[in-house]
Amino acid sequence: MTVAGLADAPTMEILLSVALGVGLSAACGFRVFVPLLGISIASMAGHVGLGDGFAWMASWPALIAFGTATVVEIAAYYIPWLDNLLDTITGPLAVLAGIMATASVVGDMSPLLRWSLALIGGGGIAALVQAGTTVLRAGSTGLSGGLSNPILSTVELGSSTVMTVLAVLLPLFAAGAALILGTIIVIRFRRRLFTGRSAG
Repeated sequence: MTVAGLADAPTMEILLSVALGVGLSAACGFRVFVPLLGISIASMAGHVGLGDGFAWMASWPALIAFGTATVVEIAAYYIPWLDNLLDTITGPLAVLAGIMATASVVGDMSPLLRWSLALIGGGGIAALVQAGTTVLRAGSTGLSGGLSNPILSTVELGSSTVMTVLAVLLPLFAAGAALILGTIIVIRFRRRLFTGRSAG
C-alpha cells in the first residue's frame, strides 16, 4: 500500500462508520429496536466495531433486552389503533435510538464531533423517517379505518430490517438510500405545507 493509501485508510474508516450510523438511524425511523438489535448481533459477531462507552451493546444481556423489546414492538404495531398511539410514543424514542445508533458505531474522532454527528445526522434522519411513517399511518387509518395498517406495519418492519442489514454489509449504499429517502420525505412535507397554505 502506498503512503497516500495509508493516509487515506483512517479517513475511509471514519466515512464508513458515519455511513453505517446514518443507515442504522434511518432504520430506527421505521422500528426503534430492530437496528439496535442488529448492532448488538453484528458487534457480537465481530462485524461492527463499537465506540467508547458502547461495549455493553455487544453483550448477552443487551442482546436479550433488545431482542425482547423488538418482539414487543413488532407485535404491538399489529394491534388495531394501538399502532397510531405508538407513533406518538416512538417518535422521541426513534430519535434517541438514531442518536445512540450513530454514536455507538462512529469512533476515532473527538467526542464533540462524534456527538454532533449523532445528534444532527443520526437523530435527524431517524426523525424524518419516523415523521414520514406517522403521516402514512394516519392516512392509512383515515382511508381504511385502520384495516390496511397491518400491511403498512409489515412494510415498515421489512424496511427497518433491510436497512439494518444493508447498513452493516453495504454502509455507503445504505447511507445513500437513507439520504434519498429523507430528501423525498422533506419534499413531500413541503408540498403538503404549500398545498395547505394555498387552500387556506
